[in-house]
Amino acid sequence: MKYIIIVPDGMADYKYKELDGRTPMEYANTPAMDSLSESGIMGVARTVPAGFSPGSDIANLSIMGYDPRVYHRGRSPLEAISIGIEPGEDDVIFRCNLVTLSNESDYREKTMIDYSAGEISTEDSAMLIEYLKSGLETEDIRFYSGVSYRNIMVWKGGPYKTKLTPPHDILEKKITPYLPSGTGSKIMLELMEQSSRMLQVHPLNRSRMDRGYRPANSIWLWGQGKKPYLANFYDKYGLRGSVISAVDLIRGIGICAGLEVVEVDGITGTIDTNLSGKAKAAADELLAGKDFVYVHIEAPDECSHQGSLKDKIRAIEMIDREVVGYIQKVMDKSGQDYRIMVLPDHYTPVRLRTHTSKRVPFLIFDSTGSKITENGKIPGFSEKAAAAAGIIIDRGHLLIDVLLQNKTLEEIKKH
Repeated sequence: MKYIIIVPDGMADYKYKELDGRTPMEYANTPAMDSLSESGIMGVARTVPAGFSPGSDIANLSIMGYDPRVYHRGRSPLEAISIGIEPGEDDVIFRCNLVTLSNESDYREKTMIDYSAGEISTEDSAMLIEYLKSGLETEDIRFYSGVSYRNIMVWKGGPYKTKLTPPHDILEKKITPYLPSGTGSKIMLELMEQSSRMLQVHPLNRSRMDRGYRPANSIWLWGQGKKPYLANFYDKYGLRGSVISAVDLIRGIGICAGLEVVEVDGITGTIDTNLSGKAKAAADELLAGKDFVYVHIEAPDECSHQGSLKDKIRAIEMIDREVVGYIQKVMDKSGQDYRIMVLPDHYTPVRLRTHTSKRVPFLIFDSTGSKITENGKIPGFSEKAAAAAGIIIDRGHLLIDVLLQNKTLEEIKKH
């Protein structure tokens, strides 16, 4: 049996008048997911435990079978590991976004214009991070280039409980109430202010503005954490697997879990990513002998953060056609038994442009025709249809046991 998990990040959403009272999932044309849901099972799962922020780190740990209450030690360390950083025991790791802020002279009065600096390229980002090192690094504070706007700061012996805010949560808001506060906040704010002064005069930013691109005119620090420890996925489940994602966070979880990270040309974490390349890579991994593959697709989440219903719907339709439909066809043709689970990691409503902790819809399809229970009467795969099916899993890290059939639904409900 082969196992596939496909995660369209942030796909779940609310209803909108401009979509005739439907959600993007309901509105989008998704014949592949609809077919799988009607032949399989649906339900809803809580991927973000009570008391946790609804971040992709929490939600994806849950989906992969790791209880965040046991394993979560912060988001940024997972991203750091994915780009080859080996955190020390007393290191605190921070996400260091390159962002676009408004032009007020007083840093504290600026507004968050873009958390990704116009989805800055990895090459441009690396150039700016290298430049910032000369003015910001100390014996204990180091900066590392990541993918696109997603970079890393490592602070040896740094503070762990500083209050920091994800920049994608404060788009078009004045940053004043969201600046660092608590232990270490003075140093972090100084780093951010100094980065702004340095980046404003960098020739690359002037060139970007001349070409109509947004400047990367500040760093933004958030998502701190310490060195993570995950139980080995093979030891937990007896499966050899791979992870396919453009996002450092997901790749980092995979590395920590002992899964192979598959490199795919042209994957970006945006709607312009190489979806067909991801799908082919996933199928190739399974046909070459892997038991399990985890395919994460960031595009719906990015579209939600940008506030674009149109692009989110287009992203969902592309995922259905180029990823879900393709993998199903290849696996059917191979003659091998397989199970597919499709689910968003969390809700990212376009209306809010940030994540929420609401239970997410999931579908599980078994090519052998095995079904745990019958679905509800609402056709297609959507938030409403999944809720109507009546399966509720409030310990999201146990959902993978339903896919692998390690536990029955009744056993899971007892936890």
